[in-house]
Amino acid sequence: MKKISRYKVELSILIPLIILAVISVITIFGATDIIKDNFSNAYLKQILWYILGFGVAYVIMYIGTDFLLKYSWLFYIVGIISLILLLLIGEPINNARCWFSIGNIATIQPSEFIKIILILVLARVINDFNEQNSRPSIRDEFYLLVKVFLIVGIPSLLTFLQPDTGAVIIYLAITLAMLISSGIRFRWFAIIGGLALILAAIFFGIYFFNSELFIKIFGTNFFYRMDRILDWQAKDGMQLGNALTAIGSAGLFGFGLGNTPIYFPEAHTDFIFSVYASNFGLIGSIILIAIIIFFDIKIINIGIKSKKCSSKYVIAGIVGMILYQQVQSIGMNIGVLPIVGITLPFISYGGSSLISYMIIAGIIFNLSNQAITYWNAKR
Repeated sequence: MKKISRYKVELSILIPLIILAVISVITIFGATDIIKDNFSNAYLKQILWYILGFGVAYVIMYIGTDFLLKYSWLFYIVGIISLILLLLIGEPINNARCWFSIGNIATIQPSEFIKIILILVLARVINDFNEQNSRPSIRDEFYLLVKVFLIVGIPSLLTFLQPDTGAVIIYLAITLAMLISSGIRFRWFAIIGGLALILAAIFFGIYFFNSELFIKIFGTNFFYRMDRILDWQAKDGMQLGNALTAIGSAGLFGFGLGNTPIYFPEAHTDFIFSVYASNFGLIGSIILIAIIIFFDIKIINIGIKSKKCSSKYVIAGIVGMILYQQVQSIGMNIGVLPIVGITLPFISYGGSSLISYMIIAGIIFNLSNQAITYWNAKR
């Protein structure tokens, strides 16, 4: 029987990750002419973040997912404290307190790491619940849902107040994916879905028929964010309109690297796919999406092959997070989903964002080794 080292990097995960890194740097370089002057060297910073990120991924693979799960509650407390401090002393950037500034060197966005922390904490909570309840009653599952609601609700509220609606939606996507994998009764999803529809109806009713009350409850900033959704519905707004023009005019092979024909804001972050599609056209976009799908399938297979239930829950959370961000980011770039400030994993520029994904990559490498070892032992 062949023994698998716990420090072995799975090539079927590493190779597409390297390809995505190359695509990221090239695309950000191609966006240089349409982003602000202070981001003109963003592609060089992205290279440095990737170098650091691969180091972080190896460290995470080395210490193991079990270690992270063991101290997940400590990470959670630190994360909540960081979100509170952000609201108290964080420096506003574009009317949002989402980042801690480290001089002129870099910024740290705690919500990027809260996503990972929630995956770890929820995996531990769900695993403990299933180990303690071989045949859980409806009451047991209700208590689990209340606990999950509190765990996710606290950082969601603090993140919403920054405001960062996109991150909150990611928290909810993670939670839904992990609850689906937990094995609780389907009726809970029907109940949650029904309550969500009722709350959504009340929310939009106030927005459309009593805007003054809406602003009193949610504030003018959130009212502006709702306007962005309406811009999407009408295919209106300079950012979306110009992005659609850049993609739609690119043809099969695009305009070539660095030749995006029109300006739109956040070209290196939220709208990185528009830059890529305009530079490399339909063929290039199909290739990128194929790489992303291959990468996602490999991650899902790790969850299927994992022996430990806690590992399956972690993978479920990772898949929920990454898959939602991929669909939402590409969808809002092509005008089929609202613009909510979601980056494209492993492609968009950003230190905190990229390092958080590389932590995820380290977890994936570690769980892949565990899964391979388990299946080799069964043979």
